[in-house]
Amino acid sequence: MTVMSNRPVADDDRRALRVELAAAFRICARMNWHESVGNHFSAAVSADGRQFLMNPRWRHFGAIRASDLLLLDAETADVLEGRGTPDQSAWTVHGTIHRKRPDVRVVLHAHPPYATALSTLKDPSLKPLDNNTARFFGDLGIDLGFGGIADDASEGERLAEALGENSCLMMGNHGVTVTADRVALAFEKLYFFEKAARTQILAYSTGQALNILSDAVARNTAEGWKAYEGMADAHFAHLMAELDQTDPSYRD
Repeated sequence: MTVMSNRPVADDDRRALRVELAAAFRICARMNWHESVGNHFSAAVSADGRQFLMNPRWRHFGAIRASDLLLLDAETADVLEGRGTPDQSAWTVHGTIHRKRPDVRVVLHAHPPYATALSTLKDPSLKPLDNNTARFFGDLGIDLGFGGIADDASEGERLAEALGENSCLMMGNHGVTVTADRVALAFEKLYFFEKAARTQILAYSTGQALNILSDAVARNTAEGWKAYEGMADAHFAHLMAELDQTDPSYRD
């Protein structure tokens, strides 16, 4: 797996990065986390985050290939003109986050069912109820300023501000955005965020009071997860191997 840092990505690593990001699209399609031909993932290739790879608009996650990914520059004013352009809302969100957070190398935005359901609640915060929900304790920004499709520059600025120094963002009435220093870890955060949201939604559905962990226990649990980040690489490698057995065209 490619381990990304806040530095330019060499040519050979760019190829590997394209393949891994394309794999993330395909895997998410298999998990039914796509939104028709919408939603968007990106990965920075320059040290300042201003150059990044992203999917072209209206291409289904299940058909994305490594060669399909666009190389974009956050400072290019006419990036939305002509053929092979990104989605307007994708450009607004990802361009702004990469520009403001050069330490963020991978940004995945999706509408998984349970995370999206949680986002529609008056209080969409993720409560520390178990290992998975507590994983995000102290690392989740929340945006409650939903104003429709995020295709305006002010939307991107607000979302980046709501993300703050966190790695994950609950987008109220919208979905979720996760970030990391590499594709495997970003995917793992999205995977566990959806599992955590499912746990909370199911717990809410019982109508009983939640047994919320104390801040101290939640903080200790979140800290403990850091020793298990290697799980992300092993999990993603397994999922890529499954793709290679059934449809390796994502590598093209």
